[in-house]
Amino acid sequence: MNEKEFAELSAGHALDALSLEDEQAYQQALAAHPEWEALVDADAQVAGFLAEGMGEEAPPPEVRARLLDQISAMPQPKPVAAADASVPAPEPERETVPAGPPTEAVQTVERRNWTRGLFALVASAALLVGIGWGVGSLVEQARTPLEVQALEQIESAPDGQTVTGQFADGGEAELHWSAELGKVVLTTDDAPKIADDRTFELWIVRGEEPIAAGTFDPSDDVTALLDGDFAPGDVIAVTVEQAGGSPDGKPTTKPIIAIPTA
Repeated sequence: MNEKEFAELSAGHALDALSLEDEQAYQQALAAHPEWEALVDADAQVAGFLAEGMGEEAPPPEVRARLLDQISAMPQPKPVAAADASVPAPEPERETVPAGPPTEAVQTVERRNWTRGLFALVASAALLVGIGWGVGSLVEQARTPLEVQALEQIESAPDGQTVTGQFADGGEAELHWSAELGKVVLTTDDAPKIADDRTFELWIVRGEEPIAAGTFDPSDDVTALLDGDFAPGDVIAVTVEQAGGSPDGKPTTKPIIAIPTA
């Protein structure tokens, strides 16, 4: 048995999903290769994480719909037409059909195919743990808003830049960008107060052309990631628009702040 095969069995052991035969093979391989103990520890950590994170939530509707679509696309048996009682049915031809494998053997193969796919998934997660990434890091990244991730990437980029701008009525905002990443983030805790039916809209101003780049709502701590393609030399501006943003994709008010990236 090689290490890859043992890794699959180790993941299955951590999930308590091995058959008696596979469990015996796992124990024998572990006894013969104590250096594989690290795989066992990593699989145990992953299995523990999966157990703690497993909730009783219903699957997302799109998953159910996709599954039903796949089922409906499977070949269906043709309906058998009702026989006419007045016409005797023809004598069926006898064919010699080779005997197939026993049902238990088929079920065993199907079970092993399914469980080995699951083992591979867990083993992959265990590998991430083993190289120091950690499942917790994956979960934490998934929970981090995209705009915060973008800001962290910009701050770590070799060409990342930050400049401060002033709102028309006082207060400051910082613009962070990286030409290499093509990302721009606006941060501020000084955004002016606006009516409940209004929102802030971001614009990439290239020459004389303002390009809508997303909206953000008033907040005590704003971190807004701009949409669209950014190029060095663009001016980033903010206007106050109706809820949902400008209806025609053009600013309807004067900018309350404009920060050049040249």
